[in-house]
Amino acid sequence: MAPAKKIVFKTKHELAVELAKYTANLSSKFCKERGIFTVVLSGGDLISWLWKLLEPPYADSIEWSKCHIFWVDERVCGWDDADSNYKLAYDGFLSKVPVPAENIYAIDKGLGAEGNAELAAERYEECLKEKVNKNIIRTYKKSSGFPQFDLQLLGMGPDGHMVSLFPGHDQINEKVKWVTFITDSPKPPPKRITFTLPVINCASYNVMAVLCDKEQADSVAAALTHTKDVPAGRLTADVEVVWFLDQAAASKLKGWCSIL
Repeated sequence: MAPAKKIVFKTKHELAVELAKYTANLSSKFCKERGIFTVVLSGGDLISWLWKLLEPPYADSIEWSKCHIFWVDERVCGWDDADSNYKLAYDGFLSKVPVPAENIYAIDKGLGAEGNAELAAERYEECLKEKVNKNIIRTYKKSSGFPQFDLQLLGMGPDGHMVSLFPGHDQINEKVKWVTFITDSPKPPPKRITFTLPVINCASYNVMAVLCDKEQADSVAAALTHTKDVPAGRLTADVEVVWFLDQAAASKLKGWCSIL
């Protein structure tokens, strides 16, 4: 598994430009190699950092019809709920690019509205397995059948949680399931589904985009120096994992990062 690469950006604009370049380059690579580009989104501020992908030259260079969109975690609620990661991504990004509707794989709409976290996790895992069987998602070459996504775009909370894997909760230790659930999330809403750590770490490329001023600086340092066991500190990838940081978020790190 790949060690973490750290890049510090002076401005949010510079981060957004580099994130767009990174995503567009990988899109070109995978579309040429296999005719499909699988992208996994998270919630929070991540969607707001994708805005450069909506502009030339990136908007015109990506083969949107070959993109397949998944979510690394989701709040168990209706698609139109303000807490929905799907709604956040659709309103802020997906509604503005020509990704075919059949290539967007959200949580089961009915189960989300009902609040059934356990069954929603099971159904989403079934969805992933169906896409593996159809060769839309690859199977990780070194594992016993875990899926391998091309690119995952992730974020981290002030407590060091990533996706819906929280410190002090057992979901981080799941080794068999692809998708699990939580009903007592320390961050509302309490019911969520989430990829498990083995699935996250089987991705070819993982980008942890943390643009957060000093609020998350301690957890960034803990994750990258492993001085404290936080979920984000367990992030790796098959080919490359990159942390995109602003200067404040990287302020507790000591001389490890490239500054752009």
